[in-house]
Amino acid sequence: MLRISLISALLAILSAPLAAQAGLPGVQVPRIGNVLGEVTDLANQSLDRAGQTARELARERLRTIDRLVRRNRDTIALDTHGEPARKGELLVLEADSDQIASAREAGFSVMETIEVAELGMSVTRLRVPAGVDTADAERRLGELLPSATISADNLHFQAGSAGGVPLAVAAAGSKSHGAAVGMIDGAPGSSVHVTETRGFAQGAPYPSNHGSAVASLLATQHAGTIRVADVYGTDKAGGNALAITRGLAWLVGAGSKVVTISLVGPKNPVLERAIAAVRRRGVVVVAAVGNDGPAAPPAYPASYDGVVAVTAVDGKHRALIEAGRALHLDYAAPGADIRGLNAKGKRMALRGTSFATPLVAARLANAIGGGRNWRDALDGEAEDLGDKGIDLIYGRGLVCGSCKGR
Repeated sequence: MLRISLISALLAILSAPLAAQAGLPGVQVPRIGNVLGEVTDLANQSLDRAGQTARELARERLRTIDRLVRRNRDTIALDTHGEPARKGELLVLEADSDQIASAREAGFSVMETIEVAELGMSVTRLRVPAGVDTADAERRLGELLPSATISADNLHFQAGSAGGVPLAVAAAGSKSHGAAVGMIDGAPGSSVHVTETRGFAQGAPYPSNHGSAVASLLATQHAGTIRVADVYGTDKAGGNALAITRGLAWLVGAGSKVVTISLVGPKNPVLERAIAAVRRRGVVVVAAVGNDGPAAPPAYPASYDGVVAVTAVDGKHRALIEAGRALHLDYAAPGADIRGLNAKGKRMALRGTSFATPLVAARLANAIGGGRNWRDALDGEAEDLGDKGIDLIYGRGLVCGSCKGR
């Protein structure tokens, strides 16, 4: 009995999502010989390959950050945690006059103080002293103002890619008028109908392929109000925490009840405070876990408390091997073998957790608009994949499983 149990357990490992993610062929169990030994070897090989892939994705994330900083030395620098941020600027939350005076004496200058009334926040932008590295300035200011909440203006990156050969249009799924949805991303192109777009970065609003794809997917499942906050524009340091915070404030003030964010970045105290304020107003935030693989650091804003974290599956309902992770996981949705529109209105193949996120947000908004408890509605729809019940690969299950985009 022990031998049979061990074999069953190892076969279960081979059929688990991790092995499926690695793209491994099906395993034929030998009819003779050392069955247990061969199955054990195959299981170890599967896990080794998946582990190597995860480590390579994590290394590629670091290489990408390094390339980004080297190519944009005038606008982007690393913070004290090695994360990219707007160069030469720091943010201080709720700074009082004494703190501002101390900062000025130390060579920092005030660029502006932003009262984010909708979120009950005040953010002061400081210019770091000339010739001082951004990370060094962050450390120095932290020592000078130990009671203050100080942050670099960290950048966030879009969690998917729109590309490939234009594909035939797929039938849109059923949709209904739901609660107003806000979207934080790049601006959609003119072929994607949204209620309103507003810019929160230099050159914004400026149509982007990613923003167009996310908005087009959102529109396939949601016929209600959609507002878009463009936090990228043409700014090389776009997608920063302050831009996202200002975008959130506008969306909430305009009446959005659900906000979808297909961006990922590091933990940032300014954005964390903004997300908490949004949630206190009863707004639900839905965010992607990113595409840096399971060995990467937890993705934010998906990892903030109360945010609905979304991962992605392909057309065969297999978890994407590049899917990142958050400190919690709520749902999975299609993020590959689906189609959306790029900035020029062409239908394109999509892949990434970015594109699963608006599908979940649309379902959630439709539930709220129909007067239902959104959690009960999504749990009732979710298809249980992987381990029975809530798990680390698919969360509470697959939502919008038949959705194919446009």
